[in-house]
Amino acid sequence: MEFPLLTKLAAEFFGTALMIVLGNGSVANVELKGTKGHHSGWIIISIGYGFAVMIPALMFGSVSGNHINPAFTLGLAIAGDFPWSQVLPYISVQLLGAIVGQLIVIACFKPHYDLTKDPEAILATFSTIDATKSRFNGFVNEFFGTFTLVFSALAITHSPIFAHGNQGAGFIGIGLLVMVIVTSFGGPTGPALNPARDFGPRLVHALLPLKHKGSSQWDYAWIPVLAPFLAGACATLLYKAIFGL
Repeated sequence: MEFPLLTKLAAEFFGTALMIVLGNGSVANVELKGTKGHHSGWIIISIGYGFAVMIPALMFGSVSGNHINPAFTLGLAIAGDFPWSQVLPYISVQLLGAIVGQLIVIACFKPHYDLTKDPEAILATFSTIDATKSRFNGFVNEFFGTFTLVFSALAITHSPIFAHGNQGAGFIGIGLLVMVIVTSFGGPTGPALNPARDFGPRLVHALLPLKHKGSSQWDYAWIPVLAPFLAGACATLLYKAIFGL
């Protein structure tokens, strides 16, 4: 069934917002002082972000395709599998959804933001930064992490699972894919893998007067935007060249 553009945009908005609520909510649970999950470990974040992508996919995948990621939207458009006229509307609502999702995380964890004095722990609940302060390493990690995400997601969504109408199993596979990517690529940068997921919350971090928040590190902010965009385009073009779309 083909849905109207406004319905698709609503699905992308709510899907991206939910991804941030569940994903960055899991980061806040681990990083912020005084939460019941404080210092519970990276595996909690990996599981959180895996399900943060899986749940919106199960909810909205059949409506908008559940891109919830500008890199995926742009990559599909470059490959000719998504209309260019819808690229800017999709990316706009994805960014807005990420901002709204982050505001919900702040509302839920506000007392713990006030208790946390480590500015990098606070920033981690919004956006990403390379652990060794290396822009080069950050770019490499974000590029290959996003490339793996987009290439693998295309393979899953074009597999016989989808062809036989079992989209739910495919969406679960994508959630597990995100979980393992966060587990394996997560150490160096976070990772972002998604321009809206990083830029929207970073903007919220810069604008809101949180205690002890420190720098929003805008000198690094272009990396989790540019690297995923380039990786998404490369992954989509390579998949199309080898397997077709």
